[in-house]
Amino acid sequence: MRENLEVKEIVVGEGERRRRFVLVFNPEQAKKDKATRDKTLRRIEETIQALGDPKGPSHKKAVCALLSHRAMGRFVRQTKTGKLRINQAKVQEEETFDGKYLLSTSDDTLSAEDAALGYKQLMEVERAIRTLKTTLELRPLYHRKDERIQSHVLLCYLALLLVRIAERETGETWDHIRSVMERCHLGEFSSKDGSILQRTELTGEQVNFLNQLKIAHPPALYNVQLRA
Repeated sequence: MRENLEVKEIVVGEGERRRRFVLVFNPEQAKKDKATRDKTLRRIEETIQALGDPKGPSHKKAVCALLSHRAMGRFVRQTKTGKLRINQAKVQEEETFDGKYLLSTSDDTLSAEDAALGYKQLMEVERAIRTLKTTLELRPLYHRKDERIQSHVLLCYLALLLVRIAERETGETWDHIRSVMERCHLGEFSSKDGSILQRTELTGEQVNFLNQLKIAHPPALYNVQLRA
């Protein structure tokens, strides 16, 4: 369909038992899924190495915490001797699902492409709503007057628009962009001769984000005041 989206239509059964599926594959998402899993596996290896021999009673709680961990637990298995190992079978199973999701539709008027694109748009809308509720904290509202409530919602909508523009222009998530840019600080320095405000040196990634978003680099110096 597109550079980052492949679809395959699958029909199972006949008559009343007929079911129509659309398998969607996103190569870029597959790379992200693999990178996330590799990072998780490295954390598991570091945790297992830090635990050492898990047979002792002091390790029982730590072992249970690892096995029940939401992200890491599914990739860990415990041998009969009590040792912890990475579950390679589970890793291979997860690899087959990288970048893929399966849709089911009963509407035969929709092409496989329309079904995939419609679902992708739905995911974008749901992600936008989550951002409004969490990152931008649309709620709770403490205003009483209608015009203030409308202004509050409008400001959150404009902020969401800026977030999406930043993500589309840079190809990065807002959480990553924010974590990089919030490390740019303004320091105040003073001496007997005066005071000055100076920003920290921009990193390569910060410069790259500013250039991609066509934002002028902030001045290195602010508010230079010399004492007579």
